[in-house]
Amino acid sequence: MSNQRYGAGIWHFATYVDRYATDGYGPPRSVIEAIDIAGQVKDLSVVDINYPYFGGEFSKEQIKVALDRNNLSVIGITPEIYTREFAKGAFTNPDAGVRRRAHELITEAADQVRYFGADYVKLWPGQDGWDYPFQVDHGTLWKHSLDGVGQLASENPDVKFVIEYKPREPRVHMSFDSLSRTLLGIEKIGLPNVGILLDFGHALFGGESAADSAQMAIDYGRLFGMDVNDNYRSWDDDLVAGSLHPIELFEFFYVLRKNKWEGVWQLDQFPFREDSVATATHAIDFLKAAGRGLDVLDIDALKEAQSKHDAIGALKIAQKALFSSF
Repeated sequence: MSNQRYGAGIWHFATYVDRYATDGYGPPRSVIEAIDIAGQVKDLSVVDINYPYFGGEFSKEQIKVALDRNNLSVIGITPEIYTREFAKGAFTNPDAGVRRRAHELITEAADQVRYFGADYVKLWPGQDGWDYPFQVDHGTLWKHSLDGVGQLASENPDVKFVIEYKPREPRVHMSFDSLSRTLLGIEKIGLPNVGILLDFGHALFGGESAADSAQMAIDYGRLFGMDVNDNYRSWDDDLVAGSLHPIELFEFFYVLRKNKWEGVWQLDQFPFREDSVATATHAIDFLKAAGRGLDVLDIDALKEAQSKHDAIGALKIAQKALFSSF
């Protein structure tokens, strides 16, 4: 698909820290500097931006100037509801005042979405959940999760809210930890502007088939966005897309194409020790090859093999299409 758009989280081009290299893997960068670096990636057209903007005091107008000079637009705004302020949770915090603060911050993010003409507010409530047995009342915790998202969606019917689920980290158990649990919650909320952002790596980490998860989210009309990366399944490594599980990623893209899902193929990678521009370029090259593979995939033969549950026959067809496209 020659008109396929590619995106990346702006954090792909920022400075990374972990619990060992607390001084960071490189010099500090502001969001403006990260946008200018992102602009060096030839095929990149959209970015997901954290809010509040990192690295200084910047207005949305200043961000827009930086985006324009790099021919980039915004697909989503990700409010930082996972920082120290929300260490005991954002939607699920036991302190009602902190829950209100999360609501206010996300409401501000919704205004940024309107300004940039972005697709959605991305909710990644990484601190919502629990760590120990008996730590929380599970009914209350889940109710707070759904009430928090539902109130925002109700108050902002013109804005889409996407929930990015993940099994764990930083909480040992996250409230929105899987495709099925997140879908159940969204259906309970019952509003049309709440959906899922399916992160390929989170699906792997959670023991899911990303292709199956995508199909289910699409069947319910809730797949609003996606991220791709890769990992060894034991942790959310955020490695380069296609580096470890290319055939599973190809099946994920096949499900999107089969269902005529038209959205940005977006990178959520953390190149701690690699050049961020080269890493994004390499990943997009793989995504483009996957797209070419879908163009030549023998759909009729694949359907015939699948009708018989013929694993080897189906794999031969898929592998031939993908690996001949590089």
